[in-house]
Amino acid sequence: MQLDVRAYRDGDHAAVVALWRRVFPDAPARNDPVRDIQRKLDHQPELFLVACEAGQLVGTAMAGDDGHRGWLHLVAVSPERRRAGVGRALLAEAERLLAARGCPKLNIQIRAGAAAPVEFYERLGFEVEARISMGKPLAPRSEA
Repeated sequence: MQLDVRAYRDGDHAAVVALWRRVFPDAPARNDPVRDIQRKLDHQPELFLVACEAGQLVGTAMAGDDGHRGWLHLVAVSPERRRAGVGRALLAEAERLLAARGCPKLNIQIRAGAAAPVEFYERLGFEVEARISMGKPLAPRSEA
């Protein structure tokens, strides 16, 4: 099947929400798909990528550039399409777009204990770096 990787469009909304709820069933309440989509559309929407096959949305990746580093978020592939090149194609397009912006490095955070994603990213050239990731909610706990 032909894979089309492109920027998110309004008509993708319901399919993205459904995919994220399926792929990330244990996501914290602060990661509400509807709010996350709107936040991305308000900031660098051209870096919100979807992958489609035969008109069906099968993957997503949100990229961002803070002027110092690029970041990947919400890389999701429909379970039926894993190991079929969807994730690889999404990341290749994100890398291309970030490199074109002059971004020197790409980072991703993976929840501890998630071995399969680590192996996937290592196959694509990512390395585990000795870092401590810290976070602080900036919104009320219901939204953070």
